[in-house]
Amino acid sequence: MNKIYGAACYIPDYPRPQFVRKEWINLNGAWSFCFDDNGEGGADWPALGLPGDKVREIQVPFPYETAASGIGDETVHSCVWYEKSFSIAGNSSKLGDGQKNGMEDAPEQDGGQKFGTDGKRLLLHFEGSDFGTTVWINGKKAGSHRGGYERFSFDITDSICAGENRIVVCVKDSLSREQPRGKQRWMKENFACWYVQTTGIWKTVWMEWVPEAYLERVKLTPDLQRNEIEAEVSLNLEHFRKNGCGADGGSAEAAGTCGADGASGADMSSLEVEAVVFYHGELTARARLLAQEHLVFRIGLDKPDPADQWGVHLWSPDAPNLYDMELRLLRNGKEIDRADSYFGMREVQIKDSQVLLNGAPVYQKLILDQGYWEESHLTPPSEQALIEDIDRIHELGYNGLRKHQKLEDERFLYWCDVKGMLVWSEMAAFYSYSDAAVEQFTREWAEIVRQNYNHPSIITWVPLNESWGIPKIRTDRSQQCFTEAIYYLTKSLDPMRPVVVNDGWEHTVSDLLTLHDYEAWGDALADRYLTRKEDILAGRLPHCKDHFALAEGYSYRGQPVLISEYGGIAFAGAGEGWGYGDMVKDEEEFIRRFDSVTSAIKALPYVCGYCYTQVSDVQQEINGLMTADRKFKVDPSAIREINNRP
Repeated sequence: MNKIYGAACYIPDYPRPQFVRKEWINLNGAWSFCFDDNGEGGADWPALGLPGDKVREIQVPFPYETAASGIGDETVHSCVWYEKSFSIAGNSSKLGDGQKNGMEDAPEQDGGQKFGTDGKRLLLHFEGSDFGTTVWINGKKAGSHRGGYERFSFDITDSICAGENRIVVCVKDSLSREQPRGKQRWMKENFACWYVQTTGIWKTVWMEWVPEAYLERVKLTPDLQRNEIEAEVSLNLEHFRKNGCGADGGSAEAAGTCGADGASGADMSSLEVEAVVFYHGELTARARLLAQEHLVFRIGLDKPDPADQWGVHLWSPDAPNLYDMELRLLRNGKEIDRADSYFGMREVQIKDSQVLLNGAPVYQKLILDQGYWEESHLTPPSEQALIEDIDRIHELGYNGLRKHQKLEDERFLYWCDVKGMLVWSEMAAFYSYSDAAVEQFTREWAEIVRQNYNHPSIITWVPLNESWGIPKIRTDRSQQCFTEAIYYLTKSLDPMRPVVVNDGWEHTVSDLLTLHDYEAWGDALADRYLTRKEDILAGRLPHCKDHFALAEGYSYRGQPVLISEYGGIAFAGAGEGWGYGDMVKDEEEFIRRFDSVTSAIKALPYVCGYCYTQVSDVQQEINGLMTADRKFKVDPSAIREINNRP
């Protein structure tokens, strides 16, 4: 593999690595916390604070169910509260607990004066909080959000003041099967492959200052045919228009064009957006456009390079080349906002029943990764833990992973981009089909695709898995139509990546035909897939027990075929828990069985990839290649040799 270069915008622990402002405030750490099983909080706690006799300390972002939180209570509590103070004083800002932060200097304020008229706004971000979250600042409601897996934000400027400020958060969760919950149990105890629930804040909470006109989002689409990057930039101009054209540098008098509502066309014409692209620190291209709420750059990347005859550096697992991009919002030529990003030039196509990466077939050797840790469950214990997981997966000989039933911390995707790890991004399932479930799932999924779109490592979207939430999809037209709607919604947001709407079986309109099969030994698997290939692909014969490849009314259209779950081998005597098939007694038997079934899949001429279950043990599921605390159960070099064998 080539030398690895990280993105120039990388900041350790920064929670949004695809859109970076250098100054930010990390609110992780000690918060006040309490359970509210009887619904006592009401209107009093946001205004007066959490009651002292109920409060304990929690370490955010770890859920209360985890040991890392400092609480470690796995029982179900449907309502939880958090509280934290921070201070803003004079021309500097600091958190109330003295934690060092990167907040920009705030303008002087008279005691108690509300912010928001001085050209700066304060945004509060939650990377993930499960499920219904309501936030108050100094007793004033900042907003609410429903959903557990996507980032959400509130502009809290109009609620803060110079001096002490107080954040209160209430999160309500339930065991409802209508809400996306992934591998979180909906019974009071663990069962089958469902584990301890995750309640409340489980990803980073943070803040950042922005000007009244600011860069809000960028969508980066590589175009290898034209050697261009398309950058679709969104600006937030709401407060710039409201508060007049004298904010953000340059007075109204100097502009001489400010209308009564501060929204004159001449004032808008003073705003420009500049996009600058670098490769390993060297300028590649620069472009500038007049600002508007949404604008699109098409930036050519052709540049003579003696090391690359094509002049464009492509991203792949073997050469994960990344370009850096600086986005600048200018007013009268002066920078008033900047956000840094990065991108990889790569293309995913499907042709002749193969998945092509940059025009060449890519055999995907994936491993199922559920992203659980012993002490912190769904929340990674640290950024280093994410990096080590990726490195261990590479050490085992895999070139990709399927992040199963979880939307991982975006820092993980950053390191997959940097290290060249292919990713299948899979949504957390709901388990009871209803209008409410469809509405909630669709809204969350669309936002997740938008948030993670720029990561070059993601090469497949997987919104649904094994008919979870759509149990009658084989014959029920309503559920079939739902999967079609999700497919076309995803393709409308991202036409460049393959979409698998129901991984495992009973496919409708998927771009790939992905099959789950936990056959223990290779001979039986090879016999079935070689001798009954046509019947399996046509959906006439179950490929796995009583599961068919296709839902009724759908036919095989020549899609690439992958065995996207198999294996799951567990050791006997490893404690309570389960794996797939008979447990093995020692490492020699494990390797023999792993070799048998993996080699059989690799020998199938029409199958172009596989996904082994799984990276590590998860609670009662003890079929990982590593234990829950990330110790290899077998020699990784033996697994790597089998995976890399021609």
